Amino acid sequence: KDELAVAVLERVMHELALRIETVTNTFKDPAQVYAYGVRMVLESATGDKRWKQLLYRAEVIADAIFNCHGPFAIRDIENAVKAKRYKVTDARLTFKLACFAMIGASSAINQGILPLTAIDETVVRLLCMNGVSEAEAIEIASRPCPPLPPENSIKKLKARKRERT
Repeated sequence: KDELAVAVLERVMHELALRIETVTNTFKDPAQVYAYGVRMVLESATGDKRWKQLLYRAEVIADAIFNCHGPFAIRDIENAVKAKRYKVTDARLTFKLACFAMIGASSAINQGILPLTAIDETVVRLLCMNGVSEAEAIEIASRPCPPLPPENSIKKLKARKRERT
């Protein structure tokens, strides 16, 4: 049963990654791209019942996040490093650590150990892990967050593009 739930969640995660990218493609600051993605993962893990039901399997969920979001997040971290916004020597390791931190924070929020507002502090701490000062991390994390496109909107868009060709 868990394997099926994980497979469904991986599809949901991949779709989320594409929805995040749709929004972040409009950002000018590479440091904001990763921050937005982290926030959206945290909000999904604390607000979506499909995520919540598997949070007790931290290693499985962290690996799924890494596999589904890793290619995007690692690229985003590397882009921010190239733009001299982040100071990271190993983007892959940094994101692997972030995956477990996001699951730990999300689990604590869902259990009532931390308040929902801990998402903001988690984003700040994960930005600091990328070599950003605390003051700058607070500023980046405080920026407005545009809404994500609706679920399944990416699939519908791809289907329309296929119909046109």
